[in-house]
Amino acid sequence: MKFTFGLAAAMAIASASSALASGDAAAGERIFNQCVACHVVQNEAGETLAGRNGRTGPNLYGTGGWTCRCRGRFRYSSSLAAYGEAGNVWSAETFTAYVMDPTGYLREALGDNGARSAMAFRVRSADDALNLYAYLEQLAAQ
Repeated sequence: MKFTFGLAAAMAIASASSALASGDAAAGERIFNQCVACHVVQNEAGETLAGRNGRTGPNLYGTGGWTCRCRGRFRYSSSLAAYGEAGNVWSAETFTAYVMDPTGYLREALGDNGARSAMAFRVRSADDALNLYAYLEQLAAQ
């Protein structure tokens, strides 16, 4: 099962390789509208750039290039904390694979069938996930 998920995620990312380089931030903004119930994008100055005051999930400001560690006051799942403690970094590839199947991704990455993510929502396609990543990167560049 692990191999199937990894291969499927790799194929989905490869098929969206043109989006990987640039992504479509405008399309990503539309996708982020599904994320606002749980997430917000708020810069260091405390300005809300996107979303409302989602408190179920962490602030997604500056996600790209960020070491997957617990930051802020959000309480992460122990599996995501372990993933971050291993020094993993969010990139277009890792972010895309994670948001498409958060628990499956952590199980494969950690080699632990009991690993769990607190995020139940899944982005449906690699293109949508890459566009979401591009949108978050665009907000971080502001």
